[in-house]
Amino acid sequence: MHRAAFAHAGLNGTYDALRVAPADLPGAVEALRRPGVLGANLSLPHKEAALPLLDSLSRAARAVGAVNTIVHRDGQLHGDNTDSPGLRDALYDAGYIWEEGAEVIVLGAGGAARAAVHALNCGGQNVTVVNRTLERAQAIAADWHAPDAHFQVTALPAHAAPWESAALVVNASSAGLNDPDQTPLDATFLTRLPARTLVYDMVYKPAETRLMREARAAGLNAENGLGMLAHQARLAFRAWTGADVPVSVFLNALTDLTDPGPAPAGSA
Repeated sequence: MHRAAFAHAGLNGTYDALRVAPADLPGAVEALRRPGVLGANLSLPHKEAALPLLDSLSRAARAVGAVNTIVHRDGQLHGDNTDSPGLRDALYDAGYIWEEGAEVIVLGAGGAARAAVHALNCGGQNVTVVNRTLERAQAIAADWHAPDAHFQVTALPAHAAPWESAALVVNASSAGLNDPDQTPLDATFLTRLPARTLVYDMVYKPAETRLMREARAAGLNAENGLGMLAHQARLAFRAWTGADVPVSVFLNALTDLTDPGPAPAGSA
């Protein structure tokens, strides 16, 4: 995606993937201070571990507690989280209507779930976090300091979540990423959702997950995570270069990810 963006913007740059062991993270981050380096993206398991290695953090990175984008400026490293606004923009593209006080259910309790909670609650949505290990969902709710007390973040077991009134369900778990037949949710819960509900699966490969298939079978709209992947990349590229490349450039570069096969372990 980023190589396509460099070409579109007419900039001389490159983007390379590097596998970094956890023990080597401090040295890899320090190397970003070299002249000519614009920054980097981080994937699991580095998004939280990198926080103390950076000179400054954006509000989103602080609130989410994770960094996916590092920006190098004059020897200083700034940490940002573009997953949160990337999800927001992807939901706009998917036709989600941001009605103040709407009920939203987030599945999962990892870093992606925290980014989703940030995007949705800051957007005026009441968020219920559902996770198979309830204690992890409760930790997110306890850690979150809502910018507006009118909009709440709570943690509930699946059977107690507000399915009948939910406007949006976001799968922020990894269920389905490595096994296309895996799902984070029993299909019976989908039948309790209103017909207008959007089911957004952050998983982008396979292009249609079991959760999406079962949501559509229940008469619901469903989208995969390609839009979020493209938007978070667009925002990172803009932070590095100042160039606002259309999201279509990033989406077109992702066409090879839409085959039905499972993604390799650890991809994000």
